[in-house]
Amino acid sequence: MNYFTKTELALWTGSTAVITAAFFLFSMSGVISLVASLIGVTAIIFGAKGNPLGQLLMIVFSCIYGYISYGFCYYGEMLTYLGMTAPMAVLSLVSWFRNPFKGSHAEVEVAKTDRRDIRIMLILGGAVTVIFYFVLRLFGTANLIPSTVSVATSFCAAFLTFRRSAFFSLAYAANDAVLIVMWVLASLSDRSYVSVAVCFCVFLINDIYAFLSWRKMEIRQSSTKQPTS
Repeated sequence: MNYFTKTELALWTGSTAVITAAFFLFSMSGVISLVASLIGVTAIIFGAKGNPLGQLLMIVFSCIYGYISYGFCYYGEMLTYLGMTAPMAVLSLVSWFRNPFKGSHAEVEVAKTDRRDIRIMLILGGAVTVIFYFVLRLFGTANLIPSTVSVATSFCAAFLTFRRSAFFSLAYAANDAVLIVMWVLASLSDRSYVSVAVCFCVFLINDIYAFLSWRKMEIRQSSTKQPTS
């Protein structure tokens, strides 16, 4: 309990309460979506602290979320999370463990995002997005364009997470916004998916907090690295 600030505890408690309430209101038959949502929001709050445990939980979330996406024929989400987000989370877990801040594995060392990283991200992200578009169209993916945009934002988020950039949470926030639209569309034909849409609304708030937390963490780490006179 002492590890998290009061704000973080309040954010996590409020998030889990909203997610659980949405589940009981709209989707009591699909308990797996509740489990995935609770794991996901917990992963974000640990990720906001720069704790590698957040990446471990993200691997679990990706696997469950991929299964949920398959159920609604969101093959883009399924392929993205099982074929890209989960493997990238494994690489990020290794990267975060190998780069602890001052030897503490409870906090990763924040890395600067340079132009080379951005170029690589844009080139690889563009290629992945184009390839996924044709693959998703071949599979008859529901809501093809939003699904393709989700692939792009997911790749950027996964890449920046691996690079230990403070901007990874902003990329995830952008992905959350796309997913809110996608699951709202899904809920028009099946109201049980309202709980998934609510889940990503909660994720959006948490990812914005995670970005602010990483920015503060980056400033604090930079100041402690500077030699004192």
